[in-house]
Amino acid sequence: MHTSAKELAATIPSAFTLGVATAAFQIEGALDEDGRGPAGWDVFAAKPGAIVDGHSPAVSCDHYHRMPEDVALMKELGIDSYRFSLSWPRIQPDGSGPVNRAGLDFYDRLLDELLANGISPMVTLYHWDTPLPLDEAGGWLNRDTAYRLAEFAAIAAAAYGDRVARWVTINEPATVTTNGYALGLHSPGKAEFANGLPTVHHQLLGHGLALQVLRASNVPGEIGMSNVYSPMVAHSGNPLDWMSAGAMDVAQNRLYADPVLTGRYPDLIRVGKFFSSFEHPDEDMAIISQPMDFYGLNYYMPTRVAAGAGDSPVPAAMAEAIGDDLSAAAPVAPLHIEPWPDTETTAYGWPVKPKYMAVALKEMADRYPNLPPVIITEGGASFEDIIVTDKSTNRRFIPDERRLRYLSDHLGTALQATAPGGVAQKIDLRGYYVWSLMDNFEWSGGYKQPFGLVHVDFETLERTPKASYYWLQELLEERKLVAAAEAAVAAAVVPESVPSAIAGAEPGGGDAGMSDGGAPPRGF
Repeated sequence: MHTSAKELAATIPSAFTLGVATAAFQIEGALDEDGRGPAGWDVFAAKPGAIVDGHSPAVSCDHYHRMPEDVALMKELGIDSYRFSLSWPRIQPDGSGPVNRAGLDFYDRLLDELLANGISPMVTLYHWDTPLPLDEAGGWLNRDTAYRLAEFAAIAAAAYGDRVARWVTINEPATVTTNGYALGLHSPGKAEFANGLPTVHHQLLGHGLALQVLRASNVPGEIGMSNVYSPMVAHSGNPLDWMSAGAMDVAQNRLYADPVLTGRYPDLIRVGKFFSSFEHPDEDMAIISQPMDFYGLNYYMPTRVAAGAGDSPVPAAMAEAIGDDLSAAAPVAPLHIEPWPDTETTAYGWPVKPKYMAVALKEMADRYPNLPPVIITEGGASFEDIIVTDKSTNRRFIPDERRLRYLSDHLGTALQATAPGGVAQKIDLRGYYVWSLMDNFEWSGGYKQPFGLVHVDFETLERTPKASYYWLQELLEERKLVAAAEAAVAAAVVPESVPSAIAGAEPGGGDAGMSDGGAPPRGF
């Protein structure tokens, strides 16, 4: 059973950020309005069979028109921060050149609305919606796209730099490369396997160049990036399975983290015959590995890896969720992902294994001694929701106990792992952002993968907070009570070095600042 909100609140550090996250393409809709240019995802999503059940992102949550309503939901929730992405084609329709004033104005209004409601903005520059002209010029296969992202960063810094508390340069480059250029599951829909490897370096270069621009613009906000991380576990004791898990770890985790955090690619990649894909000017690695203010970690699940092609590269439940069995990849795949036995799974077929959150954090701490402060920039789960309607009031309620438990268990595990004496105590963990604020267009999964704390009826667009929303609201309220109690105790403690306190002490009268039971204030 998950920890109660009150118990969990008592373990949250005072400066820890609790927030929610979304991405522009997944919630905004209004794809053809107010001068927004097309994204590669617009074209990909329109292809027959690309999206489960043919779902369209054209309207999605209609956040573009309902933004104040959604900020009001966040205000009521009580979060510290909201992580959202800027729609690159909405602001700069061609991916280079002139800006679209209406697009800039939308995020102006959003930022002002957030700040007016006491919510700190975390802005992601790139969350996968590449402007179509750039995709048509090669997308991330083209080195020039990295420089175009830097140009976009300059536009964002000039427009919003005074109001953004934290910047994320790029989100999950591993997912872009794997799903977009290796397997063809995401835009731009290329299934080219090793031929897609240049996208790794170009995305990381784009991160570094964007970071440079933000620094040169003197934005006061902190700057980092977000990488997805999945601990790799061998399916069996077979040495080939262990080798496969190690190879998968390099390909999905270290290939993206090592260059940023150590300034070099993993040895296995550098000695591989395909390393020519990573040929680059010497100065690139210095740009890529510039110091960051924080490192964003997106954690959802561990991965169980076996050698050989198997029947499919992924378990059947995952294949069904994405609407593609990946059978075309099976004959050439040197390894595959196995399901976890006797394990609860999400609607995506992802295993629910909270303890591996601690494994992920420990691996990061052990591998990267100079790791900056870490923020869990995404964490959450898709589950099919049941809507219960009270006939007497016509009020709807969504008892999403599994999502609530997932969030409680994963947040609690992360806090325990990074607390003094924890397995990853060397990590300075600064926050956790729930994915997601509301149900949305989940890429190739369409609207069949609800991650939200808030249910969205995609016919009426009505928003209904779920039980997990109210649980997080309670957690945030309990944290405030803990902070208030600590402040009250701290104010009551009189330092022993103050002469008046010593002079005024009664013999045998007890210690100043203690309760009747003699308990010291929390944290001392």
